[in-house]
Amino acid sequence: MAPPRMRPEDTLLLVVDVQERLMPTIAAAPRIEANCATLARAAGMLGIPVICTEQYVRGLGHTAAAVREALPAGTAVIEKTRFSAVTDEVRALLRGHARPNVLVCGVEAHVCVQQSVLDLCAGGWNAFLATDAISAGQADQVAPAFRRMERAGAVPSGTLGAMYELLADAAHPKFRDLLQLAKLVPKNG
Repeated sequence: MAPPRMRPEDTLLLVVDVQERLMPTIAAAPRIEANCATLARAAGMLGIPVICTEQYVRGLGHTAAAVREALPAGTAVIEKTRFSAVTDEVRALLRGHARPNVLVCGVEAHVCVQQSVLDLCAGGWNAFLATDAISAGQADQVAPAFRRMERAGAVPSGTLGAMYELLADAAHPKFRDLLQLAKLVPKNG
């Protein structure tokens, strides 16, 4: 069986809980925010639907400005208290878009991201992890969360890898636009 591959016509971006009052506690927060924003902009350029969730807005605030401003018009922003982003409302949106692949970014790796990914995998979606756009307040929780999600069937990628996979070809009409976005992805270290 061939491994799942992302294409613009069969992929959706899920941005999990990148919120104003939560991000100051997150390891590598500026990089995570920048990569989530880059993925949101890339999704907009490629016509990929985006769903954004916000956990306990009263306590954690809304989506961080850098990410909120990058969300394409028409992005569904769903408030939740359940740790998994795959609430009934999100599940209905996922089914409505009828896209088998979900690229996931956000926080926290071991809580909302992990539970969302486990629910996506259990629900029959192919979950892709933008590993450089996922973090947690305690950095030592990230690697075990990635292992758990991968064992459940999630496929690791990175912001750049996901963008180039979605493009598939330098002849893609959006290649130059996404190349400019790719140049903005922070380098690690």
